[in-house]
Amino acid sequence: MKNFVGMILMTIGVLLLTGCLYPSEQRVENQVPYPDQLLSVQQAVTQFKEDTGVLPIKNRDIDTPIYQKYPVDFRQLVPRYLQNPPGNSFESGGLYQYVLVNVEDEVEVKLLDLSVMREIQRLQGQLNQYMRKNDLAPIDEMLDTGLFSLQFEKLNYKEPPTVRTPYFGNYLPLLIDNSGQILIDYRMDINMALQEFEHSYTYGDDVRDILVENSPFVPAFSIPYTIDEQGDPVYFMDLVYGRVSN
Repeated sequence: MKNFVGMILMTIGVLLLTGCLYPSEQRVENQVPYPDQLLSVQQAVTQFKEDTGVLPIKNRDIDTPIYQKYPVDFRQLVPRYLQNPPGNSFESGGLYQYVLVNVEDEVEVKLLDLSVMREIQRLQGQLNQYMRKNDLAPIDEMLDTGLFSLQFEKLNYKEPPTVRTPYFGNYLPLLIDNSGQILIDYRMDINMALQEFEHSYTYGDDVRDILVENSPFVPAFSIPYTIDEQGDPVYFMDLVYGRVSN
């Protein structure tokens, strides 16, 4: 995960400096409704798999987080299956990484919203600088095994930073794991989804799936969550550390 996050941060930084991501709102191709673009990529991926027996994905380490593990490799799809990568894709200067889920079953194309990377990149930089000087992160509270909140004032924040996610428009808090990586706390989004959509989850299930099943987006830079006896989402880091099967 650390290598993947570092690579994405570096790439986003370069694109920001060169202006490729700003102002994305003014790029005509980024204003095209993404359902049409998702459908075209879905059709291309499906046909590619039927023709070749494999998926058009980029190679990732085995420990890459599940929702970032299977990015679409448009080089394998263009020009035979697609004329060009979608205008809102990262490869075309857009803010979305196209990824695959359910790769062992009915493969689906989803979107990873890279706009959240701006605040994550800023906080990760502040955190790395602090840790170089102090050896330890400014931990505030342990929330679960290997998961912590931060004392943001020590990182030069007047208020705790948040990121806006694409599900309900909520501004969600940021956490840190044992490896020093910044993560997004999706409990608010998951709680709203659990109330809005029918489900049959029980304790031990990774309830992030409710966000994936009911939207075009995957919860990037997240951790597993399950539900407690009251049906509320709770952290489930045991799944990260292999204490339960996925």
